[in-house]
Amino acid sequence: MPTTSRIVSRLAGALLLGWSLIGTCAETVDINSADASRIAEVMVGIGNSKAEAIVAYRKEHGPFKSLDDLALVKGVGAKTVEKNRERLSLSQGAGAAKP
Repeated sequence: MPTTSRIVSRLAGALLLGWSLIGTCAETVDINSADASRIAEVMVGIGNSKAEAIVAYRKEHGPFKSLDDLALVKGVGAKTVEKNRERLSLSQGAGAAKP
């Protein structure tokens, strides 16, 4: 029969595994179609101001061709792109064409 400490240890391990899986189910955002509020909601380290800069850049230059192009936006660096890579998706620019 398992001891109390062994049961507690197994429960703690199961909880840690469960919590670690939560991070793998993070929401994603399509940077070529999302509005600023959605970008700010999903991306880590991006507030409303930077999210609006992303949308403005996209409107001016057209859809992003790669996730790395986000680093071309003032205030968004390569580290921020890397930190968010799993949260980002890239459509072919539906709704994000140049005016």
